[in-house]
Amino acid sequence: MNKEKAKGGIEPSFLDWARKIYEPFKAKRGERKKRFRTDSDIEIKPLYTPMDNPESQYDVKISYPGVYPFTRGVYPTMYRGRLWTMRQYAGFGSAEETNKRFHYLLEQGQTGLSVAFDLPTQMGYDSDDDMALGEVGRVGVAIDTLDDFRTLMKGIPLDKVSTSMTINATASILLAMYVAIAEENGVPLDKIAGTIQNDILKEYYARGTYIYPPAPSMRLVTDIFSWCKDNTPSWNTISISGYHIREAGATAVQELAFTLSDAVSYVTAAIEAGLDVDDFAPRLSFFFGVHNNLFEEVAKFRAARRIWARIMKEKFNAKKDKSLLLRFHTQTAGCTLTAQQVENNVIRVTLQALAAVLGGTQSLHTNSKDEALSLPSEEAVLTALRTQQVIAEETGVTDTIDPLGGSYFVESLTDELETKVTELMEKIEAMGGMIKAVETRFPQKEIERSAYLYQKSVEEGETIVVGVNKYTDQSVAHQGRFRVDPAVAEKQIANLEKFKEKRNEKNVALLLSDIEETARSSKNMMPAIIEAVKGGCTLGEISKAMEKVFGRFNPASGTGV
Repeated sequence: MNKEKAKGGIEPSFLDWARKIYEPFKAKRGERKKRFRTDSDIEIKPLYTPMDNPESQYDVKISYPGVYPFTRGVYPTMYRGRLWTMRQYAGFGSAEETNKRFHYLLEQGQTGLSVAFDLPTQMGYDSDDDMALGEVGRVGVAIDTLDDFRTLMKGIPLDKVSTSMTINATASILLAMYVAIAEENGVPLDKIAGTIQNDILKEYYARGTYIYPPAPSMRLVTDIFSWCKDNTPSWNTISISGYHIREAGATAVQELAFTLSDAVSYVTAAIEAGLDVDDFAPRLSFFFGVHNNLFEEVAKFRAARRIWARIMKEKFNAKKDKSLLLRFHTQTAGCTLTAQQVENNVIRVTLQALAAVLGGTQSLHTNSKDEALSLPSEEAVLTALRTQQVIAEETGVTDTIDPLGGSYFVESLTDELETKVTELMEKIEAMGGMIKAVETRFPQKEIERSAYLYQKSVEEGETIVVGVNKYTDQSVAHQGRFRVDPAVAEKQIANLEKFKEKRNEKNVALLLSDIEETARSSKNMMPAIIEAVKGGCTLGEISKAMEKVFGRFNPASGTGV
């Protein structure tokens, strides 16, 4: 059936319904809003029909799971074959306490680990650095040395549990520690599985944990691609992150456009570094947020798969099917959690998790209800994990593949998102790519504008946040109870001093000199970093050795200083 026949077949009856039934009823009774729209300001029509989803486009735009352009899923069986990885994000205080939380989560049925690091670790400072004062162990676990990493992963079967590490500027150092621990435990490197975020570009405009300027940072990214290709084939070398972009205030359209434009920059850089696209592309992965507008979020994930498959096939001439797959982790939206009526957050997280599953995610983290108040309590973390398990085991949404596929509304929304995302990506490409766009502050300004408009709509009551600007009560939110003990920092610094006392300082100096020499050359950085980690160099020392050569990024000038 061609498009015109489909349209001609239903259009007269649709127009008759709209004129004789819908419009008179609306004129008499009214509607709740003057304008219905998604979070990305896409207009929502009152009704969707086959005119919005012509059958003639099925093979081109939708097709089948595991078949190009992968709109309906990256694998032929999806959740009928295997559920998504339930990967709760954890990391606080000391490596010892975080290790206890890991074991607790695994005992409760979690199937993968996800590590949060504190800000000093993310930004290349040891815990005894003046810049780390007041931040040690605050927003994640403090990791200074290989001893810390040994404690973090104690008792974790590295050949059976995959580990995701949210780390960017110091990703190469944390990966080196993971590799060293695997070798110590006799685990072959081709058996370790997991992901390092390693997505430095979004740090410059959405998150801020950068160290070096963009050029050497991109070199570290591609060095990891190259080294992992030859040594850790099951490791995902990058998780290109839209989550932090969305948390900063971006819309769903901006989240996809900026994330996929970052991804284009990474692929381009890797090819320019001499790598074949089909050698590294299968290990690329993505990380998205999922918000409350259920249908837009489902459509967002479906559109993302389709756009990326076409980019890899048409722009980069990838030949392997695995190079075309957009595999992604999802986290429910921290910025939607409210301190008011915290129990409402359980409902928000449930609906967001459902959207991620209906959208075909490969792994999922569900936020805890009390995260707007404090670090999540053990009780709240368990509820968040059980949310995933109930969706997986009790709802039936995993019994068929892409259950919303074919919905006139969802397919139309998928098309609309694809169009808007592609237009924004083309605008970025015309600027010279994402790095040039960041240098002119284009994504920063776009995100700031969207964040302002959203906050304005909440304050004016146009956007409803239950318990905040509607259905409020006078009860006081309970105070968060879970805090990092200040003694954690003191103990961490004492452990660091003991670690330094027992190492060979002459050998450390030689290893750090080798880091500098390698940074000045065109050689891959990973072997030197791995040897430095094994030889007793700290994360801060390795980072500063590279900083001597690369410089530290100055956001005011856009260069290293």
